[in-house]
Amino acid sequence: MQNPADKTQLSIPEAVLLGHALVQRVADSLGIRAFFIKGPASVVQGLRLPKMSVDVDVFVNPADLEALLGGLRQRGWRERPVDPDERSFPRHSTTIDHPSWPCCIDVHFRFPGMEAAPGDSFDVMWAHTEDLELAGQEVRVPSKALGILILALHALRSTHLPACRQELDFLAELTEQEDHTPAIVDISTATSSLAAMRPFLEDLGSQPEQGAWPDASTEWRNRLLAKEPGSARIIAIAQAPLREKLDILSRAIFPPADSFLNSNIYADLSYAGLLKLHRARWARFLRSLPKIVKDLSPLRRRGPAAKSAGQPRR
Repeated sequence: MQNPADKTQLSIPEAVLLGHALVQRVADSLGIRAFFIKGPASVVQGLRLPKMSVDVDVFVNPADLEALLGGLRQRGWRERPVDPDERSFPRHSTTIDHPSWPCCIDVHFRFPGMEAAPGDSFDVMWAHTEDLELAGQEVRVPSKALGILILALHALRSTHLPACRQELDFLAELTEQEDHTPAIVDISTATSSLAAMRPFLEDLGSQPEQGAWPDASTEWRNRLLAKEPGSARIIAIAQAPLREKLDILSRAIFPPADSFLNSNIYADLSYAGLLKLHRARWARFLRSLPKIVKDLSPLRRRGPAAKSAGQPRR
């Protein structure tokens, strides 16, 4: 017999829609500027083919991050543990979850590929947002041009994946049909995203006004290289000063137990559970090792100068 409580449990699509409304109300009550990226709003705007979202992605000014997280903590939301190794995994969002909600919320305070100061980028983006009704609540979302830019940057990190290539093709066709290229170039320039957006914009026949494409940051190049489990740490070890290499290697071999909660908040952290998690982690790494060696060959060819490039921009 079905448990009556199961009938009142939110489904993931319901939770995602209501999560947008909840976060918007919390942000409004605190006087915080916040807008939602990706997710169901992008589908409603016609920026994405229909697909189920499993979380809520909201963007805030870095200066307002703690205030919004505090407002959500008061409503029972909690931050997921994160890997302390920010050289390997530069943070751009904070993930929170709630024991009664089947989805999580990703609170973004910067976006990979945008090299301008995060606060300045937010101000530029905020000027290109609009209202959209979702779950009976008016929420703030990107304009179509900004939405395309954000989705393209997200997909450009993983062009080796068929789904990302399909999304880029869809976005390119939409951009040409509705003539969004000039606005995308303007926002890319203002947020210093031209280097990351170069493949997408070149496919549209666009060139920067200054005549030369800017160089991509170390962080962005590293993100493009890190395609397999473990590769981000190998890149970090290669680029770190000698005094930091051993520390990064030690964390790679013996990660903090609660770092496993980042991907699965219900992970078993008992002794037996940790053994299983470590075995699975090393098995994934060893399976990926041949591909990692191939993917990271450009890093070896760049020589010592690239390897000592230092801390990626954040």
